[in-house]
Amino acid sequence: MQMLIGYGGVAVFLAILFVILQRTRTSADFSEYATAGRSFGPMFSAMAFVNTWLPGTIFIAFAGLAASAGAIGFYFVSYSILAVVLMFLLAQPVHEWGRRFDLRTQADLLRLRYGSTAVRVIAAVIGVIASFPWIVLGMQSLTLVFEYLSFGAVSAGTAAFIGIAVIVVRQWWTVRLGARGLVIGDFIQGVVAYLIGTLLILGLITWLITNGHGFGEVDPAFLTLPGPGSADGPLFLFALVATGALGGWCWPDIFVRLFTSDSTHTIKRAAVMASPLLFVFGSALCLLAMAASTLPGVSDAPDQVWFITASVGGPLILTLAGLCVLAATMGNVGANLQALGAQIANDVVGVARGTRVEDARWGKVSVGVLTLVAGAVAVATTDALASGMVALAQVSYQGIVQLAPTLFLGIFWRRGNAAAACAAMIVGFATACVLQLMYPIAIPVLGGLTSGVVALAVNFVVYVAVSYAAPATPDERRRVAELFDSLHQRPADLVDAKGQPR
Repeated sequence: MQMLIGYGGVAVFLAILFVILQRTRTSADFSEYATAGRSFGPMFSAMAFVNTWLPGTIFIAFAGLAASAGAIGFYFVSYSILAVVLMFLLAQPVHEWGRRFDLRTQADLLRLRYGSTAVRVIAAVIGVIASFPWIVLGMQSLTLVFEYLSFGAVSAGTAAFIGIAVIVVRQWWTVRLGARGLVIGDFIQGVVAYLIGTLLILGLITWLITNGHGFGEVDPAFLTLPGPGSADGPLFLFALVATGALGGWCWPDIFVRLFTSDSTHTIKRAAVMASPLLFVFGSALCLLAMAASTLPGVSDAPDQVWFITASVGGPLILTLAGLCVLAATMGNVGANLQALGAQIANDVVGVARGTRVEDARWGKVSVGVLTLVAGAVAVATTDALASGMVALAQVSYQGIVQLAPTLFLGIFWRRGNAAAACAAMIVGFATACVLQLMYPIAIPVLGGLTSGVVALAVNFVVYVAVSYAAPATPDERRRVAELFDSLHQRPADLVDAKGQPR
């Protein structure tokens, strides 16, 4: 009976979601497939950002970090708020260039800014390499959902296969509908994961406090942060927050959210809506995990703190907790698959073919193939699912953040050129990989800075140095100046008689 409640709840939620998605219209061409026709308002845009930004592992790995180490778990709340600030700054140039020049992906924007195919391909490849582990990780994170919701009837190995199968089947609508289906799905999934999830968290915190698991019982060490003399180093927390904030908009799936909104004003309103939700939900989840650290079994399996705590409410509460993880996971995995699939089709296949992709079928094929590959890898590596989720997340951030100088300096500084962008991305990514192998967590001699932050400093120096040492040609400087000036021009002034960018 309990398993019927758990798995039945999942079936009802999926049925409602799939009925709504089935009624969503398909994309007419590749541009609409990749950007949803740049048609969504602030509420949908805000929830699409949040459901993409927060993966299902937020309830597992990140909550587990707070349950095992305390206040440092709040670092994801800090960098999330900083990322929203960057959202304000990026809104106008990214959305306006995207709408006026029909840009579909992050790499497509970099191609426009630098006038370089090499920059486009390098950025696309780095994005795919860094993002792919998150897809696999998201698929595997559903293991705990289906294991707990079976109430002991299904083993961890079988639950892993069920979770992967569910998330792969869910991607049928991602393949068919593209970005439009994702944004609509994100709204429904976001309501379950973060609105209902927040109410559930507050209720569980109340139960913990009134049943002898208040914050007074928490290990005092949980209330401190790494500083001078700490094992991690005084700069370790800074490195985590800086990498998260700067790396956030380097993820292809996050960046493309700026293309699906209908205006710059909408993006800014979406940021205003998303900010309190991220702060309240994230803070409440960390507080819950810290308070629940005194529950039996949590210290032995901190990654399971969300499910262990929800279990005190019985089958219905545990089912709701499982649905929160499922909804969050589907949002993040789906967004990654759609963004990477579109990027592969647009910025790798399109470049190889020497033509601009216009047929939505290229995107559908790319997303479909990527889904099958990710599912196969997830199945083959299910035994690797453990408390190493946060470590893997941090490693992938070290790589993706190497796009930051090329992206941010390119958008806000006119002098940067293609040679600087290529050199910076390659040197930065290679440095991060080498340092990550030598120092998996942090670099002690540098006060706890992570490999990504140190590589980012090298990356920045290379970008600036090459920009000055090998300046762009007069024609290129003129093109870039016109591109920046286009932010203050009417759309009709920016295309020729055939509708192509001037």
